Amino acid sequence: MNWNSWSAFWAMGGDGVYVWGAYLVALIVAATEIGILALSRRAILAHLGRFVRIRPATGTNAGGNSR
Repeated sequence: MNWNSWSAFWAMGGDGVYVWGAYLVALIVAATEIGILALSRRAILAHLGRFVRIRPATGTNAGGNSR
């Protein structure tokens, strides 16, 4: 398509509300997904950090049997 002005570009032949609305919804969904992934990553790393601090030192025999 060939638009003669910026306002014609934004209007998209009368369908601008739907076109730009779809882009906005897609952007919001993508940003939300990235935010959720970042929060999940932070929570997992915090959990693993606690797990490493709680876990007993390696090199000990867990069953108490020395062969």
